[in-house]
Order: sequence, then C-alpha cells, then structure tokens
Amino acid sequence: MSKVKVGLVQMSCVKDKQTNLNKAIEKVREAAAKGAQIVCLQELFTSLYFCDVEDYDNFDLAEAIPGPSTDALSAVAKELGVVIIASLFEKRAQGLYHNTTAILDADGSYLGKYRKMHIPDDPAFYEKFYFTPGDLGYKVFQTKFGKIGVLICWDQWYPEASRITALMGAEIMFYPTAIGWATDQDEETNKDQYNAWQTIQRSHAVANGVPVVSVNRVGFEQDGAMKFWGGSFATNAQGKLLYLASHDQEEVEVVEIDLNESDFFRKHWPFLRDRRIETYAPITKRFIDED
Repeated sequence: MSKVKVGLVQMSCVKDKQTNLNKAIEKVREAAAKGAQIVCLQELFTSLYFCDVEDYDNFDLAEAIPGPSTDALSAVAKELGVVIIASLFEKRAQGLYHNTTAILDADGSYLGKYRKMHIPDDPAFYEKFYFTPGDLGYKVFQTKFGKIGVLICWDQWYPEASRITALMGAEIMFYPTAIGWATDQDEETNKDQYNAWQTIQRSHAVANGVPVVSVNRVGFEQDGAMKFWGGSFATNAQGKLLYLASHDQEEVEVVEIDLNESDFFRKHWPFLRDRRIETYAPITKRFIDED
C-alpha cells in the first residue's frame, strides 16, 4: 500500500472517564467517515490530565490492557475497518502502572502495546509519581494499512527513540501527546515552546525519512491554570507540514500520507544510509567526561 489516510483526533476532556471514551469513539467514527484508515487519539484521552498533582486517588483511573477501553475500541475498529491508536493509563499489577498505548487493527484484533519510556517530572507534569518507565522496548506494529511506530509524549524530545523505531521498520511515526502552556506565561515564551516541540518532531521525520503524526489535546484544565496547546500536525518523510491544527479548537482531520516518499527522500538525502554507526558507542554514556 503506497498511500494511507491518517485521522488525527484533537479533543478536550472532562472529568468523567466514560464520557471521554464515548466522545473519542464518536470522533473515530467522524474520522472514518472522512476516509481515515488509521486513527490516532491523544495521550490519556479517557481523562483529564491528572498528573498536575500527586494524588493517590488518581490511580483509580487506571485499567488493564487489554481491558474495558480496548474492548470497546476493538469493536469500533472492527465495525469501521480502521486501525485505532489508543493511549491509556495501564494498571499492570497492584502498585505497578504505566503510560501505555494500545494498537487495535482494522479487524478489531489487539496487536499489542507500547509503554512510554521517558517519564517527565516537571511542575504540573508529575508523571514519575504515577508511571513506571516502559520495559517493552521500542515497538513497531504491522497493521492492515502499514507498519507503524508509536511513541508517547515525552518520548518526542529524544532522537534516539525515533531513530530506533525507524530502524525497526516504522513507515509512520505516531506521537499521542498531552502538553500545554501555563496560563500565567507570556506569549513569546508560549510561541518558543510550541515551536521547539514541533521542530524536534519534524526533525525526526527529516533524520529518518519517515512521516510523523503528533496528536495533542486541547482546552483549559487544572482549574484554568493550564491551556493544552493543541497544534496537532502531520508531516511527510521530509518534515513538510501536511496539516496543522489550531491551538484552541477540537478538530478531526484526515491526511493522506504517501509511504513511497520515504524511499525517494532516503535516496536523495541519505542520512539513514550514511550514519557512521561504528562511532556511536559513546552515546550509551550519561555524559562524556573523565568520571
């Protein structure tokens, strides 16, 4: 398959988990009606972004994967004939939780999951309180509509993660994400932060010759202290923007991506081929110094 239609679902969330799941399902239906073959939902779409506080009660939001949400989405994937990328709060065992994305194929089958590897601990993003770092490694999934790589939010800042996923054969890189601005921040800082976020991900497309799709939440949360900045986007394999969402509106957009372009761009800009892999051993060090 040379071309695939990808659906990006950028939405706001409320406190009730079932309401968010039902809303996401309706958005998946909307994307499928527009021709989407693969639909990506944002990070932790069944809830408000709860990591702004360290609250033990929030662990009640977690569920098994596979579990209730994947069962519901699996039925929708099968009905509509679409692949669904679903980011969920996983309860693996008592006291053991992950930030995890499940992949459901177009026949409704559960293909597996990726557990977020890089876990932030910033003001209003206290994820290390909740999530154990992923232990499944980087992952690709062979779906009906192509081999996809999935990373999650904070992973998006790390070229090593995207490189390894690309080397595993990913034809498209997906990033479910949840990131925003503190509402007491000045506009210039907001712009700089968003540009850095978009630029690093577009650079993964350029360096690897792989299209990138990033899907972010939108709307005010944390009693108005946080504005999730939306700005979801899709690029081709050269980092060219194919779609860019607004910063303040819910959107469902379908973008056609040409998978054959990866071969073209890798031939003409052979960054993947010309890597000097024999020189890269020091990258496994925390810092290169005498200690």
